[in-house]
Amino acid sequence: MMVALVTGNVIWGGTVVHAEKPSQVFTLDPMVVTATRTDKRDVDVPASTTILTNEDLRSTGAQNLQVALGRVPGLIYKTFAPGGGAMGTMANEIAIRGVSNGTLIMLNGSPMNLRGKYFLDAIPIDSIEKVEIVKGGGSVLYGSEAMGGVINIITKQSFKNLVTAGVGNYGQQKYNTTVGSEKLSIGYNLEKWGKVDTISRSHDKGDKHTDMTSSHKNNLFLNYKFNDNWNLLYNYFETNVKYDTWFDGQYKSVPKGGALQQNREYVTKQNLLQMTYQDDTIKGNLYYNQNKLMADGFTNYTTSGAYSGKIYDTDEKNRTYGADIQKKWDFSHKSNLILGTSYQNEFYDDFGKDGHKSPNQITSRNIYAVYGQYDHNFDDKNEFIFGARETWTTGGYKNQNYDNFSMSGQYLYKLNENESLYFSIGQSFIMPTFSQMYGASDSAVSNPDLKPQKGTNYELGWKRVSNSHNWKAALYHIDITDNITATWDGTKTEYQYTNEDFKNTGIELTCDIVGKDGFSYNWGINYGDPKVKGTKKDYWDRKYGKWQLNGGINYTKDKWVTSLQGTYLAQRVATPSSSHSSGEKPYLLTSLTTTYNADKQSSVTLAFDNLLNREDNLSHTGSEYYSTPFNFLLTYNYKF
Repeated sequence: MMVALVTGNVIWGGTVVHAEKPSQVFTLDPMVVTATRTDKRDVDVPASTTILTNEDLRSTGAQNLQVALGRVPGLIYKTFAPGGGAMGTMANEIAIRGVSNGTLIMLNGSPMNLRGKYFLDAIPIDSIEKVEIVKGGGSVLYGSEAMGGVINIITKQSFKNLVTAGVGNYGQQKYNTTVGSEKLSIGYNLEKWGKVDTISRSHDKGDKHTDMTSSHKNNLFLNYKFNDNWNLLYNYFETNVKYDTWFDGQYKSVPKGGALQQNREYVTKQNLLQMTYQDDTIKGNLYYNQNKLMADGFTNYTTSGAYSGKIYDTDEKNRTYGADIQKKWDFSHKSNLILGTSYQNEFYDDFGKDGHKSPNQITSRNIYAVYGQYDHNFDDKNEFIFGARETWTTGGYKNQNYDNFSMSGQYLYKLNENESLYFSIGQSFIMPTFSQMYGASDSAVSNPDLKPQKGTNYELGWKRVSNSHNWKAALYHIDITDNITATWDGTKTEYQYTNEDFKNTGIELTCDIVGKDGFSYNWGINYGDPKVKGTKKDYWDRKYGKWQLNGGINYTKDKWVTSLQGTYLAQRVATPSSSHSSGEKPYLLTSLTTTYNADKQSSVTLAFDNLLNREDNLSHTGSEYYSTPFNFLLTYNYKF
């Protein structure tokens, strides 16, 4: 958590202290819902948690959530293009504690993942109230895909009347407008990038580089609050990104001066609709998610240098709809019970691979679950939470159905009102997605016999809110069997998803500090040793990096708000799927953001990214995808 400073009253551990004159306001012990499905003070939650307010997200200088989360301790950043952009189905994952495919993304408690993919670069910071991050397995409470952890994006239910316009280098443009009334809020966001040269290089079959020629992202957000219980949300986003890949010199059929190998246009369109209900004892949501991923272009030469001259055209459609409802019973002040059930229907259509030449692969299945959680306080100091979940599928293609039973246990010992120790153990699972089983492109090989991924998370932690400091420490161990991962065969230029094993043991320490004279600070240290072992590697091979350092300085004075943030990942390795890992240069992500509030209506923000103009490889698999060179964005905001 990064500490946000404004002017007014002081919020301390849930208590509001009124000052006679304007002073700092900070929340060092916020309320957390995601970790236990109930409202608890952060210090009372037996799990590793991070809470990011809208002010925290803005202080990173990021325009969307994908970029902002790259500054969080324990989260490993990856991007294919500027602004956190993706390459069609090659979406950017957020790896929690080294688990690359185990992050469940939720929007107001409803799952956003579609066949394991999510597009956080399409979610503008302006629409977010806060983000709750729970590290460690969350499958017992939230089902498949929460093996590394859960990121719950909680959106604003009301908007201020605001207009924003911004420009920057590399053709950056930003336009945002929000309008709101007591019940209805509407927002629209547009982000653009121009050409950025050499975002990627490869050297395995001839020297090649890729340029991003343009990027457009549109986001429409609508929220209607019927009353204190019922809320309706609709979100539509569309991204359009274009790339050119060039041979830099002669290679087989490629002429001496080099040539355009291929061009690609990737378009993503996604609709998300949800209805939520909440009262003192019942929470429920209905949701519908649908996206279409389209890729078009022309291939002059294959990756092997042979002349091709073929049209490239692939499409796929993913859809989920479902419901989740839970009821809570309180038994005096000592214990409570939550029981719930959920249903989800998944649908996948690849529209035929190889430019629609092969038959469509249309598949669907139903996912059912029942879950429960019992929370008991033995006394004022000792608390135990037990959870269990049964999940099963029906209607799978060729009767390929799965079932899983998972349990979790958490123990919390209160040293005092503002300090606690905890231990947790939880089982998690991930069911294979349709694209992993049946392939999503002409270079994908089907593997319908993939096994579900199963794992166990162990964690021992400590939390303390003391004076102006918020301390958190966690010692964790993760064991995963049958981890689902893509294995690339360079000789055949194709890939297939297979099962492998994964483990990671690490320690994490973070601290948020409210200083004097308008200053606040945050820092974090994470040491881990993620490793994998699979069918093509009969040995434990390293992944990602061992050391992650995070830090930030925030300053608020009169009309000025400034924040400097940085993330450093060291002792890195690049881990190809079928060969041994090799050393990779550390990456250092830096940003500087300053805002001048001219008056109650107007403000100007200047955000700088990659202050040292580093060319860091942000890929972790042996590919080379680089950080965007030093760039800036100047925005003007007007409230009306």
